[in-house]
Amino acid sequence: MEASSWRNESSVSVFLIVGLSETADPQIPLFLVFLAVYLITVVGNIVILSVISSDQRLHTPMYFFLANLAVVDIFLSSVTVPKLLLILVTAQKSISYAGCVTQLYFFQLFMVVECYILTVMAYDRYVAICFPLNYNIIMSRAIRIRIVLSCWASGLLNSVVQVCIVSSMNFCGPNMIHEHFCDLPPLLALSCSDTSKYDLLVFTEGFLVAMSPFVFIVASYCRILKIVLMMRSSCRRYQAFSTCSSHVTSVTLFFGTVFFAYFRPRSSNLVENDRSVSVVYSILTPLLNPFIYSLRNKQVKESLKKILLM
Repeated sequence: MEASSWRNESSVSVFLIVGLSETADPQIPLFLVFLAVYLITVVGNIVILSVISSDQRLHTPMYFFLANLAVVDIFLSSVTVPKLLLILVTAQKSISYAGCVTQLYFFQLFMVVECYILTVMAYDRYVAICFPLNYNIIMSRAIRIRIVLSCWASGLLNSVVQVCIVSSMNFCGPNMIHEHFCDLPPLLALSCSDTSKYDLLVFTEGFLVAMSPFVFIVASYCRILKIVLMMRSSCRRYQAFSTCSSHVTSVTLFFGTVFFAYFRPRSSNLVENDRSVSVVYSILTPLLNPFIYSLRNKQVKESLKKILLM
């Protein structure tokens, strides 16, 4: 649907993004903090990509999915942080209707792709630990590429659904979004249409997009835990746990905050808490992932040292 048709369906042509606080003045200290966070996020994920591409030992399924996660993290942070930086340095909080829907589209795209990439990484660990002899066959290059393309296709489909929901709603005021970016929950709260007809659709789609992958991840790790505890060698148990610990940390951080933000009754939402939680999954998770996977991974650390010493 074209931007012009979006505007015609709504009396609101501009939204105001509150950002991190409701102050009307520029916030230079916060601008510098989040500028540093964004630069570290981009550089950190590029470093992960460089390390994986330059070391033949890391050309394995696990690092293939990690490289894809790094790409998604760069895009995810780039959807929200530049606009936030502009708000912090200029105090200009307006965003056009079309711009808001576009931001919603790309944010949901990269969020869903990240969700499914994390799920695939859990499946990769499950296959590696539970079926080690068939690992290279099950996770062949062709299959890995198909899996990643399926993750992107799922993200695209979700974004189309989200945009269709928003474009069918009317906005007649107020127009203040109590977040640092445009997302479906705050837009639903601002709509003057009857949003009850969308509740089931949003819940069903949310279950398919987030809850079902999380259940799959938990089931995979329950199976992994059972196999690991049956291992007689303590060295093998430690190795198995160490390869999973980084992923478990990332999954806990990502899904924990997403569930808190999206799966609570709307009436119980606390605006300040929502802002803090959304900062975690939209900004801090892409920042922390490179450190989570590099600082706790011996092979990545060794490859990084070789690059730095060249």
